[in-house]
Amino acid sequence: MSSTIKNLTRERRLSPLRLLLLLAFLSGLVIVSLLDGSRIIGGIGISQAAVYNPWYAPYVDVTATPTFAFQNLGSTQHKDAVLAFIVSDPTNACVPSWGGAYTLNQAGYALNLDSRIARLQQQGGSVAVSFGGAHNDELAVGCTNPQKLLKAYRSVVNRYNLNTIDLDLENRALTDTAAGNRRAVAIAKLQAERRAAGKKLAVWVTLPVSPQGLTPEGTTAVAQLLKHGVDLAGVNVMTMDYGSSLAPGQSMLAASESALVHTERQLSILYQQAGLELSGASLWTKIGVTPMIGQNDDSNEVFTLNDAKRLNQFALSHGVGRMSMWSANRDIMCGSNYINDSVVSDSCSGVKQSQYAFSDVLGKGFEGGMFLSSGYTAELVAASQQKPDNPATSPYQIWSATGIYVAGEKVVWQHYIYEAKWWTQGDVPNNPVLQSWQTPWSLIGPVLPGEKPLPQPTLPKGTYPAWSGRAVYHSGQRVLFEGVPYQAKWWNQGDSPAAGLSDPSGSPWVPLTQAQINAVAAKLHKRAGK
Repeated sequence: MSSTIKNLTRERRLSPLRLLLLLAFLSGLVIVSLLDGSRIIGGIGISQAAVYNPWYAPYVDVTATPTFAFQNLGSTQHKDAVLAFIVSDPTNACVPSWGGAYTLNQAGYALNLDSRIARLQQQGGSVAVSFGGAHNDELAVGCTNPQKLLKAYRSVVNRYNLNTIDLDLENRALTDTAAGNRRAVAIAKLQAERRAAGKKLAVWVTLPVSPQGLTPEGTTAVAQLLKHGVDLAGVNVMTMDYGSSLAPGQSMLAASESALVHTERQLSILYQQAGLELSGASLWTKIGVTPMIGQNDDSNEVFTLNDAKRLNQFALSHGVGRMSMWSANRDIMCGSNYINDSVVSDSCSGVKQSQYAFSDVLGKGFEGGMFLSSGYTAELVAASQQKPDNPATSPYQIWSATGIYVAGEKVVWQHYIYEAKWWTQGDVPNNPVLQSWQTPWSLIGPVLPGEKPLPQPTLPKGTYPAWSGRAVYHSGQRVLFEGVPYQAKWWNQGDSPAAGLSDPSGSPWVPLTQAQINAVAAKLHKRAGK
């Protein structure tokens, strides 16, 4: 029985009928409050969890090699992903780029990023985008012009039709107070724009943590965001790489649990200092946790599957609102050719596991969605109802039964983009095989509205010697033939690379894949910048 009812019954006795009416009235207030789900205090919108709806989404390192096919998460139990990282372009701090390697447009064709996002959405998944990270400058660090900074954030949100963003603040992005203020002002304005347009923008801030909770720089970052009116969806703590803050004999699990408990206490104080009161349950829903699975950067720190299981149980029992991990790229056991598991890999965990084992364990019980996506979702249209593929509106060549395609080459077929896994001729890209090894094609995603043929990156004259019929070539040597780079498979003389198009298996030459061309072009660009 609540204290409100106790006080009322002390003042005067209530008949059973009146008591029932009072209880119904109070229940109605609770229901209205739950349905509202938010409140405005002091001009700041405070997102409250109407119903506990915890969600799980792993980080995906978008620019890591090999490329992780996050669009395939749509066929798994947990379909959402946090794509990392948007940072300042090395040549212009106010221009957003993926990892400093691709502008948004370049990522569109070099990584097929837009199509892959659309493919994930087709299967019921959604994405958030993370700004910052440990290895490049977050936009607010170098972009000191407030209008240009807001434009940069806005361009990413609009490009991918985002409902959720993540601010991963590390190094200079965390210690530069002026950058923190610029960031907070810009994000608050962006949220206000979205709100005025009838759209939502959930903002999570991701911060390093010790077993004692957020660092002083971390609490300052949260305070800055609240001060400038950012409606924080939550604070996500990186329970990883504890280093010297890890007490002797303290396990990764114990350190992570301690970090979460202290963070909840700190958030309570931070919201109070901002003039806002949140209940303990609401505070826990505004906390996210992100372990680094398997081997951490410190060789003595390993986050095991058993740690993951117990952290998941701890998080659910306390009402944590978000679970993530670094990273989906690493959620697989290292192969036998990876010599030292204690050295961190971008593409495997360093512990024994099956693929997606950490996702299955950490994501258990986190069945909610990060926000209902308002982004573009390509419609699934029956082949009989589709118009023929149009070269003028397709980013790549239309597949042909007589064409010859080598590994890495991309085509369009029935309005979808496919990439060849190996040499192929006559294999229909959308042949409905049961096993992926039965087809030479990988599905990338749909052709998006407004697309046009993409100019294929080429290598400048002089990058490699021009092919000569008189020269002798050895395995591995590269040449340019009519502007296209080729690599020799074995010793040859007088064999034109053109023959490889009609007889690729018998030709001593193989054209470089688009990924290889991109890598060479990037090296040339880097050298030119020095």
